[in-house]
Amino acid sequence: METVKRFFARARCFFEYFGSLSLLFLRTIGQMFVPPFKWRPLIQQMDTVGVNSSPIVFLTSFFAGVVLALQMAYTLKKMSAEIYIASLVSLSMCRELGPVFTALVVAARVGASITAEVGTMKVTEQIDALETLATNPVKYLVVPRFLALLVMLPLLTVYADAVGIIGGFIVSVYNLNIPVFLYIKKTFDVLAYKDVFTGLIKAMSFAAVISLVACHEGMNTRGGAEGVGRATTRSVVFSCMLIFAANAFLTALFYFIK
Repeated sequence: METVKRFFARARCFFEYFGSLSLLFLRTIGQMFVPPFKWRPLIQQMDTVGVNSSPIVFLTSFFAGVVLALQMAYTLKKMSAEIYIASLVSLSMCRELGPVFTALVVAARVGASITAEVGTMKVTEQIDALETLATNPVKYLVVPRFLALLVMLPLLTVYADAVGIIGGFIVSVYNLNIPVFLYIKKTFDVLAYKDVFTGLIKAMSFAAVISLVACHEGMNTRGGAEGVGRATTRSVVFSCMLIFAANAFLTALFYFIK
């Protein structure tokens, strides 16, 4: 009986959390169209999310492409089918690895930073001060971060796709001696617009998840500096879990549900 009670308590917490994220999403969408519109905070957040994240996205995607090509070469060489490495790398990066790896990197770097920043403002009562000054915290704190992630994460995903394909190119051309023109031809022969656009749609969905979870955890921080640490940890963990769940759902929706 105690196990059943714990199960329903956990289920209730899950639905309450999902409901809180949904309400924050609706409030964010509503505040996006309420004047005044300030561009400076948005540009600053875009710089933080996009430009400052590009080096680590480069390294992650490049080595993902290299490892993917090496692993496939180990198997495909036995069947004399090395030429298909180009097609497999490009499809894997555009459909799955590019969007997911980029989202995980951004969740760990940017999501944690947002939660720590907003959480510090919460425990030091700066958010209460904003409400006292008739400033909506959602418009002031959440909207710029939401829009910045919504714009920059798809761009980072395209960047990651290209870098990963270059990593596979280096392995295939210089290690497996595949001709350059043949690798490029096989890369683009299999890619369809659907493969690229589904990756971008995934990236936009992941951007919404990261921004909403990070801001929600920050705005509900309790317990001083220790609470900020706990909220930051929860933000990264919950973001990663929801990214994997959303990726599974979107993959099934785009490729398996007719």
